[in-house]
Amino acid sequence: MIIAVDGPTASGKGTIAQALAEHFGLPHLDTGLLYRAVGRQVFLDGGDPDNGGDALAGCAFPDELLLDPHLRNEETGGLASRVSVHPAVRQALYDRQRRFATQDGGAVLDGRDIGTVIAPEADAKLFIIASVEARAQRRFLEMRERGVHVTKLEIADDLRRRDERDRNRAVAPLSPAPDALVIDTSPLSREQSIEAAIEAVMEATS
Repeated sequence: MIIAVDGPTASGKGTIAQALAEHFGLPHLDTGLLYRAVGRQVFLDGGDPDNGGDALAGCAFPDELLLDPHLRNEETGGLASRVSVHPAVRQALYDRQRRFATQDGGAVLDGRDIGTVIAPEADAKLFIIASVEARAQRRFLEMRERGVHVTKLEIADDLRRRDERDRNRAVAPLSPAPDALVIDTSPLSREQSIEAAIEAVMEATS
């Protein structure tokens, strides 16, 4: 069984995907982490994430970079959004994601184009959304727990910029697959969001 979980930054898709993987006993891949690694590598190389050549070179990042705690910060998230607009970068990471999705037994993948590009044949496709305000609040609390000082206004502005890039990029723009079930987590708790997602997968695969 392949489960695709897509949605914008801080919508809760990662939390939901991890919970689905645990519930159904499937391996999980946060595909956004791959793009964060590319963005981080470009930064370490002193390159420009808006330059296609520099971004493509960043795809040669070593596997151990996926363990770098810097991948989870806001700065790297912004770099990931910028490198992801380059078609060559998306193609370079496509095969890696595709192999994970089609492994024996199935998998859960979360990202922005899983149900539309990486695994359009997925048995269950979820598209997780939430208002900018709700997402900014969640990210603010997350950053505060990590000791990162940033305002909710700064986070909200960054989310809007990322949404704009992700929705308007030429290749694999952020949009739900025609057969995806949209779940708005704005008014839901973590537990309620996970419960709604499990029910949606059960319904899609019954």
